[in-house]
Amino acid sequence: MNRLLPPPVPESQLPAAVDWAIVSRRAIRAFLPTPVPRALLLEILDVARHSASGVNMQPWQVHVLTGAAQQRLSAAILRAHDDPATLAGLQEPYPYYPAHWVSPFLERRRQLGWQLYGLLGITRDDKARMHAQHARNYRFFDAPAGLIFTVHAALAQGSLIDYGMFLQSLMVAARARGLDTCPQVAFTPFHHIVAQQLGLPDTQRLVCGMSLGYADPSRPENALVSPREPVAGFTHFHDDEGSGPVPLP
Repeated sequence: MNRLLPPPVPESQLPAAVDWAIVSRRAIRAFLPTPVPRALLLEILDVARHSASGVNMQPWQVHVLTGAAQQRLSAAILRAHDDPATLAGLQEPYPYYPAHWVSPFLERRRQLGWQLYGLLGITRDDKARMHAQHARNYRFFDAPAGLIFTVHAALAQGSLIDYGMFLQSLMVAARARGLDTCPQVAFTPFHHIVAQQLGLPDTQRLVCGMSLGYADPSRPENALVSPREPVAGFTHFHDDEGSGPVPLP
């Protein structure tokens, strides 16, 4: 795609189309077995590669898994996931979540968890079903394509910011083509297993995984629409005199 070309649709239609692709993106946790053609995957990645990055470092490395390769990785992680001794010895390549949760983030995390488990009929004391549901992460929620994202170990936290923009671009490009995704930090504790299965060099560290495919509309978990704070809850306008924040109407 030529980055200097005019828009392919009338400019009046652009905001609605872009906004729809962003707003309708959700984390989908059950997929149909319908294959995603490699040409379509390449098309999405070709769009996402234009994401912004500091001094144009473009820190992303993408590993696309389908078929037997995806199944082998899933099986290796699931063996570790089902072994408490192995789980206890795992270490993440970087801290994604805080060591100590504070408000309002703790409440938002709990709300999302119980919304999902509520749709699935999983009660608070049903640890076995919770474990089984968490394990679905490592099957890529049955999506036909699983993506693993890695970054060079020499890079710093700023490259993770760049990576977030790349991931968002990829998910929005997928959504615009009728596909759904689920970004998954759940893979990070299994960095060494992923590295072994994919033959990653020591210079690469795992950022996250992602499921990609066509959502299964019959599954109850796909009815989950996580709430978002209104703009007034996180935006502060400051006037020209610097007298402080101006509340939103």
